[in-house]
Amino acid sequence: MTDETAVISHPLPKTVWASLFDPTILRQAIGDSFKKLAPQYQWRNPVMFVVYLGSLLTTALYVQALGGQGEAPAGFILAVTLWLWVTLLFANFAESVAEGRAKAQAASLRRARGAVMAKRLHEPRQGASWSKVEGPLLRKGDVVLVEAGDLMPADGEVIEGVASVDESAITGESAPVIRESGGDFSAVTGGTRLLSDWLVVRIAVNPGEAFLDRMIAMVEAAKRQKTPNEIALTILLVALTLIFLFVTVTLLPFSAYSVEVMKAGAPVTTVLVALLGCLIPTTIGALLSAIGIAGMGRMMQKNVVAVSGRAVEAAGDVDVLLLDKTGTITLGNRHATAFLHAGGVAVKELADAAQLASLADETPEGRSVVVLAKHQFGLRGRDIHALGATSCRSVPTPG
Repeated sequence: MTDETAVISHPLPKTVWASLFDPTILRQAIGDSFKKLAPQYQWRNPVMFVVYLGSLLTTALYVQALGGQGEAPAGFILAVTLWLWVTLLFANFAESVAEGRAKAQAASLRRARGAVMAKRLHEPRQGASWSKVEGPLLRKGDVVLVEAGDLMPADGEVIEGVASVDESAITGESAPVIRESGGDFSAVTGGTRLLSDWLVVRIAVNPGEAFLDRMIAMVEAAKRQKTPNEIALTILLVALTLIFLFVTVTLLPFSAYSVEVMKAGAPVTTVLVALLGCLIPTTIGALLSAIGIAGMGRMMQKNVVAVSGRAVEAAGDVDVLLLDKTGTITLGNRHATAFLHAGGVAVKELADAAQLASLADETPEGRSVVVLAKHQFGLRGRDIHALGATSCRSVPTPG
């Protein structure tokens, strides 16, 4: 069975979120603001790319003015140039601060993973000698001893002992759960805390494959996708920018003509660039990407990993959200993907029996079994009453 997830969400391990004005984030954002002045980054935002080209043009005009050939006083051109570059840096800074929150979350998760020390047993039993190793160095097959108050170093399976485990940091379940060897309650997750007794755990994953590692990868590799509203707004901003750019460019010939007629002055290129910067929606274009990233950051602050901009946009319309105890949100439309037959049983025979057993099942799982048998083996639905089928409750019991 597979489960198609509509909104992917899961509680993150409880970590301290950095403040918006955290000095570390601000220092990193300032450096990133200058790095993002590279052309290969600026062209992704058409509105700010126009401002970028205008900044380069006024900078060249300022250098020319310093040589005594400027169209306007060097101080005036410098003032316009500085305002344009500050606008670009502000846009980059706002986006860098929003990105810095996600980076801080990943760094906090990484520190939490690296701080766990494990007691690796030399023999797979309680009471054997052990040596301390860092949690990230454990490999699949290693056996560790976890005692009351210890953090689980990695994902694994209990092979000895029974204990109470606090899994609230992973599952969101506030009540402790019992983990013991054998059965369905032997799996443990790295990052959880043992509240009582002890467990001997066999590590089930290699470094980089644990639950915490996957959460770090999701946070670091999450790519913000533009929502439909954002795409529509971007198209509108680009259209307005093109209109105002055309209007501003047409003023240049009038300026040149006036200079030629009056035999004085110079074309006001710097003024036109400043006018363009005031006309086009630079503020909206500068903050558009930062707003989207900040939305994902706010969801992460609530221990929800958003992997789609559409999900963030939809979350803004939610007033009340009811979850089960694990905090998982799914559509509940699991469906069969394959028939796995035992030895001595033909797969078609299994499919036929499974289809008969699922004909009266109206759940998504039952319907998917019928459809799978039909597609793979051409087995059509049959009338269960014509086959003489009866309910198990109507079969008389012996004696």
